[in-house]
Amino acid sequence: MVMRRQLGGRTMQRGVRRRRGGFRWQIMLLFAIGAGVYYFANQKEVPLTGRKQLRTMKPAQEMQLGLQSYQQILSDSKVLSRGPVVDAVQEIGRRLKRAAAPEDPGFDWAFNVIESDQANAFALPGGYTAVYTGLIPIAENEDGLAVVMGHEIGHALAHHGAERMAQQNMQRIVGAGVSLGAGGMDMGAQRAVMGVFGGISQYGYALPFSRKHESEADYIGLVLVARACYDPREAPRLWERMGQAGGATPPEFQSTHPSPQTRVNDFKRWMPEAIEIYNASCPDKIR
Repeated sequence: MVMRRQLGGRTMQRGVRRRRGGFRWQIMLLFAIGAGVYYFANQKEVPLTGRKQLRTMKPAQEMQLGLQSYQQILSDSKVLSRGPVVDAVQEIGRRLKRAAAPEDPGFDWAFNVIESDQANAFALPGGYTAVYTGLIPIAENEDGLAVVMGHEIGHALAHHGAERMAQQNMQRIVGAGVSLGAGGMDMGAQRAVMGVFGGISQYGYALPFSRKHESEADYIGLVLVARACYDPREAPRLWERMGQAGGATPPEFQSTHPSPQTRVNDFKRWMPEAIEIYNASCPDKIR
């Protein structure tokens, strides 16, 4: 039974929970200002594209982390020491390394082949590069393999790993502000606010940035391929093959990578510039 008492002509009801407040925008604003200061105080320029990026880690730190990861991956893998594929990867690596010299921040560089069914390759900060044998049938030729390796090296030259870490730090700052701002709301409302923030972070920030990184690495890789005197026209053909080999893919807005067709279209758009670089770098192979 609810007890009631009169106070100043108003009926007060014991046992009724006091209503909680709304979102505290002042707290959110303070954290947003902090995130803005963090962002603008740590701007760097991406080589070749000139894009401004958020980055706090020094290249030497990146390279140390890259080397540690590379050594761990190689120790857990079957690394091939000889053979035609190893020779091709080593030669392509040497030529791409020379092509990247103007943008090279002092990488140690290494090129290895890992026996695996994965159709993949990677390049870690420091130029630590590996190609999986499962990629070879799709690459089909040295030009196609150079396109993939150039793309991966493009990620390393653009410091994309360090940029992702800095972006995650900024998201955590904003997320803490949202969480504290919603702290005065009831639990259901707090969950709803954090759910909306998570969706915006994922689809409005993290995934678009990931796709931008992939496109930027495509462009940088294409420039390196052309400088190294591999045929840049193989790039769209390679991604047509990648699209056929990859099967069904999620909608682009849900993916970390642009769709194969988007990449093909980008390469075709960049191709006049790539051919110009190729002709200037390789006068004996003018297209």
